[in-house]
Amino acid sequence: MTALRERMVEDMRVRNLAANTQRVYLQHVARFAKYFGRSPTLLGPEEIRSYQIHLIEIEQRSRSTLVVATAALRFLYIVTLKRDWSIDEIPMSKVPLKLPQVLSADEIIRLLESIRSIKHRTVLMVAYAAGLRISEATHLRVRDIDSQRMVLRVEQGKGNTDRYVMLSPRLLEFLRTYWRIGRPQHWLFPGSPPDKPIDPNTVRQACHAARRRAGITKPVTPHTLRHAFATHLLESGTDVRTIQLLLGHRSLATTSRYYRP
Repeated sequence: MTALRERMVEDMRVRNLAANTQRVYLQHVARFAKYFGRSPTLLGPEEIRSYQIHLIEIEQRSRSTLVVATAALRFLYIVTLKRDWSIDEIPMSKVPLKLPQVLSADEIIRLLESIRSIKHRTVLMVAYAAGLRISEATHLRVRDIDSQRMVLRVEQGKGNTDRYVMLSPRLLEFLRTYWRIGRPQHWLFPGSPPDKPIDPNTVRQACHAARRRAGITKPVTPHTLRHAFATHLLESGTDVRTIQLLLGHRSLATTSRYYRP
């Protein structure tokens, strides 16, 4: 590990950036340096601009990829290298605001009923009924189910924060049925080996297969179920602030995108 890379890793850890964010930032900085064949310490705003144009016009990367790459370079130069540039010298591309695809209640039922594995069906039911990210659902432990308070504990979700989410009587009943069949001991959804949680990619594959069997034409991923959770709550009259807390969003603006006047 180079001294610069090590320093950037330390800076990201001090700021408690998620492990995945750290990994992606390092990848983008490495690609940037490789593109010019020089250390980032020898590069500046003009090279950054040239690289951004390369990503858009030559590699034809998505706007979201450009945003992440720019965020990584901003962190490198402003935080780690402490360059006294104006932040505007590393311009950030805007990502078009799009409404998420939302499944109807009927489509949710058809999708879940098309899943053959009870483990896969249950983890996706949890993702919908509790509004969890797939990484949060797959990392639930048996002890995270609090049937007395009717909540699920989400430990160290996105942003390294804990929160509680709703546990409906119907979901609790389904979880009890699942537990009687599988008898999980630590991880609620154990993988292979069982001392590890189920791989999120396994759940994604099960979701894609179920979509085809259910005859749903909309694109569907496990995250689509989280979108449906938020939208269905909003349509039932739940206020946006409550939905924000359940979803674990830091900003109310993020949650407000589900509002369609």
